[in-house]
Amino acid sequence: MALGNQGPLDISPEALADEAFKVQQKLGAGLNTLREVDDVQYGATTKEAVWSDGKVTLYRYRGEQAPTAKVPLLISYALVNRPYMVDLQSDRSIVRGLLARGEDVYIMDWGYPDRSDRFLTLEDYVERFLGGAVDYLRREHGLEAINLLGICQGGAFSLCYSSLHPGKIRNLITMVTPVDFHTDDNMLSSWTRSMDVDLFVDTLGNVPADLMNWCYLTLKPARLFVQKYVGLVDILDDKKAVEDFLRMEKWIFDSPDQAGEAFRQFVKQFYQANGFINGGITIGDREVHLGMVEMPVLNIFAEQDHLVPPAASRALRDVVGTKDYTELSFKGGHIGIYVSGRAQKEVPQTIHDWLAAR
Repeated sequence: MALGNQGPLDISPEALADEAFKVQQKLGAGLNTLREVDDVQYGATTKEAVWSDGKVTLYRYRGEQAPTAKVPLLISYALVNRPYMVDLQSDRSIVRGLLARGEDVYIMDWGYPDRSDRFLTLEDYVERFLGGAVDYLRREHGLEAINLLGICQGGAFSLCYSSLHPGKIRNLITMVTPVDFHTDDNMLSSWTRSMDVDLFVDTLGNVPADLMNWCYLTLKPARLFVQKYVGLVDILDDKKAVEDFLRMEKWIFDSPDQAGEAFRQFVKQFYQANGFINGGITIGDREVHLGMVEMPVLNIFAEQDHLVPPAASRALRDVVGTKDYTELSFKGGHIGIYVSGRAQKEVPQTIHDWLAAR
């Protein structure tokens, strides 16, 4: 009988043997590659600290040429990961793309909270830290208002600040920012809504970074626990590709703990109460009304985002008060919007063109 019949999976003994041989070659090459791999670093662009408050630092990026933009752009990142994702490496850097187009770029570094920061609140992060950086830039540049780019949770903070201080923000850009936390496809929100956050924070104090990372990874366990490491075999003979992989892994697991009280307030007001949509978000003693966001808004979201589904971001257009509202729907995921080749071409140019028109 001929061996041509390979069965329903279309796998023959010859194909299996060939695949095993290729894997063996890759693993053999990997022994040499791993000896040559350098200690991966992140942050491709020179930056300098220009302002600080406690563990929070404001950095200014320095490009190869002086900025031509007259209004600085402040980036507010999420608390759960380090902000250098926007400047991961020279060929994966939204920051470098913005600098090359003449933007004057600053970024908030929230630092690493410790036990002394357990009782930091959302008011501290929005008014004291983000607001302090905004006021510093307004003074230094002699401006009434600056441009603000908020990413993920940092976008939620930026929306809060912009609604409370609309006169200080000239243009607002939100990127992969959740607004409606109760969309049907938001798995993270579904988990969080039934959480006893008071017991959680009262027991742990600050929320450990490893616990937060584990929760995010289990949203896509096959992809993030197994598939990407199996895929690593395919690049073991490529030194640069291995270094890129390790740099991303370093970022994923370089996560700060979360200040307990701010975490409690964020989960209750945003995830559980869906406060942007239903109302009731308070920062200190002031209530947030997104109808007060009357400056121009550019809302960028990712079509394959499993952490902030597109519907969660699209909801922004129905709640802000501005008539100058623009959306960019990006083909990619929550991380690809910063580091993919498509992102390097589309995102900085879109932001620059949109700002230049205003």
